[in-house]
Formats: sequence, structure tokens, C-alpha cells
Amino acid sequence: MVSRSMGQTERHKVYRGIRAQIIGLDLPPGGAISENELARTLGVSRTPIREAVLLLTEEGLVEVFPKVGTFVSRVDPSRVAEAQFLREAVELASLRTLEPPYDEKALQMLRQNLEEQARISEDVRAFFALDEEFHRGLMALAGHDSSWSTVAGAKGHLDRARMLGIQEVPRVDTFVDDHRAIFRAAVDGDLAEAERLLASHLRVVFDDVEEIRSRSPELFVGDASARPVRRPTYVWE
Repeated sequence: MVSRSMGQTERHKVYRGIRAQIIGLDLPPGGAISENELARTLGVSRTPIREAVLLLTEEGLVEVFPKVGTFVSRVDPSRVAEAQFLREAVELASLRTLEPPYDEKALQMLRQNLEEQARISEDVRAFFALDEEFHRGLMALAGHDSSWSTVAGAKGHLDRARMLGIQEVPRVDTFVDDHRAIFRAAVDGDLAEAERLLASHLRVVFDDVEEIRSRSPELFVGDASARPVRRPTYVWE
């Protein structure tokens, strides 16, 4: 018999796997979700898939329409804004607490991260991961690494918007330059400048949302009452 703890571990492993596919846009906004297909590709039964879908529904990343099906939710600009508000508040508050002497290991990890960003700037997925680690590393430098999980867990819609932006809007080299400038200002002790640069950097996602939504409105929440209907293929109305 599978123990309760093992069952919970499998459920959360499946949840993390599906969530990563949603954030990475392998499961695109508005796309239909097949429990059978996910079970096959992840090598699990349908039970942990259903449990993971329930968790993702509570997070707002999945929507279930009775008698129609289960779908990846479209990106909600209002949720993007809420998550951005939280992220910016936490990251700026953390930055304000920076004071020397800085932990040399944390500094070295950030320097290495910046070097890697410059090398792989054309690999969108790798850059996204390094971007996450850079921002987490800044919080670790200030002694607030444990707070990152709170931010990360609340920004599913924001992360999809960021991934869309990285894929669709040519800004990666600018982001790398932003990171270098933020890091330099922070370690030089110019926290006011570091805050200004960080806030501006984090808010770029709003410009990306508007630009992408103008080209691909089907990826974003529009009419709150819209729902998919069965035709030869699923469509939103």
C-alpha cells in the first residue's frame, strides 16, 4: 500500500511538473488539458493528475468547465498586476536592508549568474531560470532568501506574462544589462539607485503584456464570462 506521505509527494511532484509546463507555455494559455495525455507523458495514474489539476485550479492556472473540459487559464492582466505589486514590494523591501559586509559566497554566485546570462541570452528557458535565480540571489544577499518562496508561489500569471515577453519581445540583452546595473549599484552601496533600477526593470512586464495582447488577445482574459465551447476544435466565446 502507498503511504499517505508518498502519495502527497507524488501529487506535488506531478503538480510541479504540470505547473512548469504551464509557466513555460508548453501548455499554452487557453489550451485544452488531457488528463489521459498528461498521465501518459508523466508516467503516473490519473489520480495524481486530478489532484494536481485541483491545486492548479485553486491557483488560477487551470479552469474546469463542466461538460466541456479542463483548460489552461488565459493570462489575467489583473492577476499579473497583483503579483507584480507583491513581488516589487518584497524585492524592494529586501534591497533596502542590504548592508556590508556582504557574504562573499552570495556575491560570487551573483557574479557567476550574470556571466551565464550573457552566454545564454538566446536560450529563452535557460535565461528565465537564471533571471529567477538572480532575483532570488539578491534577496539572499540581503538575508531574505526564505521569503522568495512566498513570492514565487504567488506569481503564476506574472511568470507566464514574463515568459511570453521574453519569447515575443526582444529584450533579453536589455534585461542582462539591467541586472548588471542593479547588482553594481547594490554592491556599491547606492541603494536608492538600485531601487530605482529594480523597480523600472520589474515593471517592463506591463509594457510586454500590452504589446503581446494587441497581437494575440486570445492568450489573455477578456470577457470574464467567456468560456470554451465544443466545435470541431475547442474555441473561446
